Amino acid sequence: MSHVYVLGQFSTADALLEATRVLRERGRESLETYSPYPVHGMEETLGTPKSRVPFLVLGGGLTGVTVGFLMQWFCNAIDYPINVGGRPLVSLPAMVPICFELGILLGAFGAFFGLMMLLGLPRLHHPVFDADAFRSASVDHFWISFRTDDAEKAQAELSTLGASEISVVEDRE
Repeated sequence: MSHVYVLGQFSTADALLEATRVLRERGRESLETYSPYPVHGMEETLGTPKSRVPFLVLGGGLTGVTVGFLMQWFCNAIDYPINVGGRPLVSLPAMVPICFELGILLGAFGAFFGLMMLLGLPRLHHPVFDADAFRSASVDHFWISFRTDDAEKAQAELSTLGASEISVVEDRE
């Protein structure tokens, strides 16, 4: 099955924001915007949900602390207990560095791999990259793309919104 992507080029960030808002109000889905620099307010206009990455980092960090504590507890109290000078087999202050380091390590892994998973990376190619005019997206123009079944209607819609250039790209998966 092939999908058709329609791309519209805008000369200013404000025009891109307005076109994105109008397209979203009209029910367009799978909207993606491309710009040479971050555009303030784009997340709200696209309706981007809150990130789940902080929860992944918290889960990784708590897992690291728990694994660090249980590993030390098992080694010191169960597997190979050594009573030196009447000290306790499980001493919480001595366990803090390992628990802290494992919490940081697994939290960082949660952030990195969780973000990769949520973003669907690595994606080395997207069909919109095939449009020749799209090269200006990282230089000086603003683009919006979306997947559609009716390319002619989408082109007319982008034209009425003020797109200076419109491209159609077909994705053959």
